[in-house]
Amino acid sequence: MAERLAVLGSPIAHSKSPAIHAAAYERLALDWRYGRQQLEAAELADFLASRGPQWRGFSVTMPLKEEAHRLSTVLDPIAEESGVVNTLLRIASDTSGAPRWAGFNTDVAGLAMAISNAGLDATSTVVIGSGATAVSAILAARRLGARHVEVVARNVDAVGRLVARFGETREPGSDSPLHVSGTVLPHAVNLIADIAAVAAAGIDARIASPTLVISTLPGPAGAELALPTGLTEVPLFDVAYDPWPSPLAARWRDAGGTAHAGTEMLVEQALAQVRIFVGGDPSIALEDEPSVLAAMRAASVGG
Repeated sequence: MAERLAVLGSPIAHSKSPAIHAAAYERLALDWRYGRQQLEAAELADFLASRGPQWRGFSVTMPLKEEAHRLSTVLDPIAEESGVVNTLLRIASDTSGAPRWAGFNTDVAGLAMAISNAGLDATSTVVIGSGATAVSAILAARRLGARHVEVVARNVDAVGRLVARFGETREPGSDSPLHVSGTVLPHAVNLIADIAAVAAAGIDARIASPTLVISTLPGPAGAELALPTGLTEVPLFDVAYDPWPSPLAARWRDAGGTAHAGTEMLVEQALAQVRIFVGGDPSIALEDEPSVLAAMRAASVGG
């Protein structure tokens, strides 16, 4: 019986994950089937409980990431800190025969690698959005050595929670804390000037003019977003990839700025997922991994 895997979320028809994962398993000569399933958060628990032994694991996208965290029996350290799970690996069954799942967050490593591959500077990062992907964006920026993250979103309560959770936290092994602050849209008219003024005044030398903007918004949400003055002068990494350019990326480019698609993040986080599904550990490289990664990148363009 072939092992089964799938990506879960809503909407899900646009996902490139089936093509990307299929390319990896073909290169690894594994007889595994990877599909997709549209699910809402309230449906996830029953869906997982009903999976038979042929189901090895799942990729998890919005709006299921927090619920997947809640349903995981064990968590990797990144998933535990973030409160977000985007990968579920079957680990055992309980006494009733129901499956148990280990939860991982590969978004942080995938986004950090994609930003690094693009040669972008995360020292002072603006994160647009306040949902589950924004959490991973903050932690990815911290992993890349960010000293300051400004969270820009409409939801004042969500912005406040992110500031409280991650402000003054440290990447393991680092002595430098991350400063996190928040700005609520649509009032952030002069965000760049305000940040620069704070730095110039010497109130907090860790805060400098933004070097990177990460948008964690769904593609259509960026169409009418009120952008602070001058923000399009800063490079944009948009986690959206379908359609591309996204409405936000198109506005960025029309203003003369540069915008990078989230496809590379998708591929890099999927590579970590393949490592998990194959070996149970996102840090253990695959056999002939460069060729596997090349196949996944090719599939992301065609899929």
